[in-house]
Amino acid sequence: MRAIWKGAVSFGLVSVPVKLYAATESHDVSFRQVHAKDGGRIKYQRVCSLDGEEVAYADIAKGYETEDGEMVILSDDDMAELPSTSSREISVEKFVPSDQIDPLLFEKSYYLEPESTGAKPYSLLRQALLDADRMAVVTVALRQRTTVAVLRVRDDVIVLQTMMWPDEVRTPDFSVEAGEVKPAEVKMANMLVETLAGDFDASEFEDDYAGAVEALVKTKIEGGEVKRTATSTKSSGEVVDLLAALQRSVDAAKSARGESSSEADDEPAAKKTAKKAPAKKAAAKKTAKKAPARKAAAKKAS
Repeated sequence: MRAIWKGAVSFGLVSVPVKLYAATESHDVSFRQVHAKDGGRIKYQRVCSLDGEEVAYADIAKGYETEDGEMVILSDDDMAELPSTSSREISVEKFVPSDQIDPLLFEKSYYLEPESTGAKPYSLLRQALLDADRMAVVTVALRQRTTVAVLRVRDDVIVLQTMMWPDEVRTPDFSVEAGEVKPAEVKMANMLVETLAGDFDASEFEDDYAGAVEALVKTKIEGGEVKRTATSTKSSGEVVDLLAALQRSVDAAKSARGESSSEADDEPAAKKTAKKAPAKKAAAKKTAKKAPARKAAAKKAS
């Protein structure tokens, strides 16, 4: 794994230098949108909804849409004035009981590895969390934004889990009416729970959808159901685009020097004419050498 962040956990007067690693990765199956006829990739252009023109990256700005549909353009200077932080500190705010935090608030998970100089205070913090059966609520700056997170122990490693802000958790807009249940039904439900009771083991579950997709793709490859033209079509298109871009660059450079495209087109012809000039000169010399011989032959005949 590759560390994505370095900093220090601070609680009280104790500082623990750590490295941050992404704890999860997605193995979800992803598909490409392609042309069903030849397998060519579908491309999307950045087009303005008002004038229909394609927009270059350099001309794209951030816009905030208001509730009434108005668009407010934010410049780079505007964004620079927003509150941000580059602190490398994971600051412990308080230690709370583990059951007080709703799992719905959890967002992304990261592993914390201690630096060589922080092994002892790291172990101290880990043991304190285990003995108290609590999580440490912390604030940390990731991607230049301060967020709330918790520290908890998983196996022998301290895990940092970022959390959603309270206003990001939606409240259901529907109510559930409790139906009338009979005691016998409740008893049977409890029996079913006891029958299916057990300990959670993640290895008991597998992503059968991803496996089915891989098996299906393998079968199609073995059966020759592969669109071989997709790659070659894409490559040729890229070459054409590159040549066109180079030509535009050459034209722009010549235009900056005051030259026109016609001058560039005439240049090869001028070189070609220059190459032919020595040949014509040699032919003229050869004709001049033959002239005295012809004159002598005419005099003898008379």
